[in-house]
Amino acid sequence: MTEPVLPRLLLVECPELEAPDEDDGGVHLRRFGRVVEALSSVCPWVDAVRPGVCTLPIKGPTRYFGTEEAVLAQVAEAVQAALDLPGEGGRDGVETSEIRQGVAEGVFAAVLAARVGAIVPAGETARFLAPWPVAVLSDPELAEVLVRLGLSTLGGFAQLPAADVLARFGTRGIRAHRLARGLDGELSGYRVAGMGPRLVAVLGHALALQDRQPGFWGGTSAADERAGEVLIALQRRLGTGAVTVPVLEGGRGPADRCRLVTWSPAVTRSPPASSPGSSSAPGRERPKMKGSRRGISQAPLEPPWPGRLPPPAPARVTVGERPVEVLDRSGVPVGVTARGLLTAEPERLSVDGGLWVPVVAWSAPWPVEERWWSPARRRAARLQVLTADGVARLLVIERRRWRVEATYD
Repeated sequence: MTEPVLPRLLLVECPELEAPDEDDGGVHLRRFGRVVEALSSVCPWVDAVRPGVCTLPIKGPTRYFGTEEAVLAQVAEAVQAALDLPGEGGRDGVETSEIRQGVAEGVFAAVLAARVGAIVPAGETARFLAPWPVAVLSDPELAEVLVRLGLSTLGGFAQLPAADVLARFGTRGIRAHRLARGLDGELSGYRVAGMGPRLVAVLGHALALQDRQPGFWGGTSAADERAGEVLIALQRRLGTGAVTVPVLEGGRGPADRCRLVTWSPAVTRSPPASSPGSSSAPGRERPKMKGSRRGISQAPLEPPWPGRLPPPAPARVTVGERPVEVLDRSGVPVGVTARGLLTAEPERLSVDGGLWVPVVAWSAPWPVEERWWSPARRRAARLQVLTADGVARLLVIERRRWRVEATYD
């Protein structure tokens, strides 16, 4: 299965603000808050990771300013103005005497890129990480063992099979292994929680940051109307069913809860599904209202949906059929009994006929029986599994065949 691509980030580091003095009355944090606020003029999605360190996605600003180098120059200028620094910059505007910048996929690689002022090309993060020493994983005990084994660099560590790393070092080693391969975004404990509220507290006002792009789908300008006019024009040219949007509705599985409907200006949310007996026939009955003798609340009451998957919801729902083979220790296919129990403990699985991956953890199955009164009766069971490569999947078995329904990222 293809690993998810980490977001490409520009990391800005102000060394003199990284370890603020607790007795300075919040001066360092106020200066850092001004930096974060100034960067919102370049990109509205600035993430304060820890004191003196923040990131922003570089893809959007690059489209506006033209090149990544131009974005870095804009960032350096904004930070200099916020800190009242002299206007002289380093080479090509990538570095200044007071800030460090780096571009890579994920916070971990971006921190290392900022140390050397590098712009790592897209897709080259793993190659960039390869020559770095294992000490950058901030795990001295693990690094000492790896060096004794002759694996002194991240590249050498990344070449080990994930199953061997799990067997030797456990889940901590797997996390470090994924960092070395460029598959995980940041070191555990690097991010300081609650930086946003702390900056607001020391600045005395809310930061001028936004959680969505202003002027498009944001309801903050006439751009929404312009976007609607474009979609209407597309429907006139391609047909009314050519433009669809997802709406959330009732259901037991993640694929059941999302439905594509034809876009129209009136489509804002999904009508609640009212029949718990079937996840494929929403909205046939009017939702019940909760109330009392004194009054009735207009909030609809969603049906209970027995067998519904509990939260948290998976991050990605599989499109199309992705068959899975699940075997036990003896190589016998694993199934689910009529009582909703696994026939054996899953030992390994293969997706789409690919490589076999060891299963390290799994849940109890969620059996589902729908339309039991109808010839269209459906019986299935869902199972959450975690494999040695660190991927958590939601599997479904139906008619003795497993498939991937969703993935947890």
